[in-house]
Amino acid sequence: MAPQLEPFFKQVDNSKDAFIDRLRKAVAIPSISAQDECRKDVVRMAQFLASELEALGAEVHQRPLGKQPGKEHLDLPPVVIARYGNDKNKRTILVYGHYDVQPALKEDGWATEPFELTIDEKDRMYGRGSTDDKGPVLGWLNVIEAHQKAGVEFPVNLLCCFEGMEEYGSEGLDEFIQAEAKGFFKDADAVCISDNYWLGTEKPCLTYGLRGCNYYSISVSGPAQDLHSGVFGGSAHEPMTDLVNVLSKLVDAQGNILIPGIMDLVEPVTEEEKSLYGNISYTMENLHESLGTKVIGKFSIRTVPNMESPDVNKLVFDYVKAEFAKLNSKNKLDVWLQHDGKWWVASPKHWNFSAASKAVEQVFGVAPDFTREGGSKPLERMFSFSPMGSSTDAAHSVNEKLDKRNYIEGTKLLGAYLHYVAEEPIAS
Repeated sequence: MAPQLEPFFKQVDNSKDAFIDRLRKAVAIPSISAQDECRKDVVRMAQFLASELEALGAEVHQRPLGKQPGKEHLDLPPVVIARYGNDKNKRTILVYGHYDVQPALKEDGWATEPFELTIDEKDRMYGRGSTDDKGPVLGWLNVIEAHQKAGVEFPVNLLCCFEGMEEYGSEGLDEFIQAEAKGFFKDADAVCISDNYWLGTEKPCLTYGLRGCNYYSISVSGPAQDLHSGVFGGSAHEPMTDLVNVLSKLVDAQGNILIPGIMDLVEPVTEEEKSLYGNISYTMENLHESLGTKVIGKFSIRTVPNMESPDVNKLVFDYVKAEFAKLNSKNKLDVWLQHDGKWWVASPKHWNFSAASKAVEQVFGVAPDFTREGGSKPLERMFSFSPMGSSTDAAHSVNEKLDKRNYIEGTKLLGAYLHYVAEEPIAS
């Protein structure tokens, strides 16, 4: 066991009621980033986090991100950044999380009020944001507080980056991270994120790879104005028909991508990676009776090593244009890349993962699963993903919950990880 972990663990157990109360206060704030009317609550959640961090002695800033694109009347919620400790002789770890949540209403099918933390007889804590991502974010605050109350020296310098638009595309965060990479975050030796989930309910996992995602739009333009479907239907080239035809050529009935050359870009699975997986526990509305002048369809491609965006883009654009040409339509087609997020993969042998693995074994008594997942995050240094929630937590769904065990033991895991980080050899 890393030194000083025993008193830290004991303090976490002694503070569990206070930590659960902290989560209860956070869940009570409906910080729904996708709903304009809740923007004030998203900002209120940022202020709550900032206040809690300041009370713990951290240096805290709420950085504005400007106006929301397409909604110039609406300010983006701030990014809450913080520093706890500034010892040049210690490693510096940057932790990321988000304080916004998905929409939730009792009438959606919730058994409890979604913004009231409710604990059942099996110690399951129900509430929107409990597992995604307020519980994990507050876990870092709990770690700081437990060290202070236990009188245990904090093992690293901690940087925090908590955003409020993750559930709505992380608007503005890419540019912010790029700007602060040489500013507030310049000292970061590694990154740890707790915004994913165990594969099951008993065995934690560490994520060492993420897929990227390229988002595309296709527009098909026809007549200069909408036409009456009864008069012109069947004689005019309807943009919607062309768009459906093109979109239908992207994948087959089994979901296989039909764009030639795409799969040739995918890096083969290595024998070493296969060995890691061997023991894994595992409405239709607003119908129109008109032929629209222009229609737009959107699709995305999840990318993996070694699918580089320029190569994927060329294959997509060439294929879509070729399929449209086969229709001999008088309409006009445009296809473009909306946004791309690069895939990421790290070595599970890096010291950051070694520290996280030791922490999992210390707290949960089992070796973690090493996994790759979908999605992407706008942080480019060496990651370690240390999940707190489990696969049954229903993130984004009704009756979202976080098990009390995962919250308290997860706090121990985050703290133990920091201690093992401090012990890892610099040159490894």
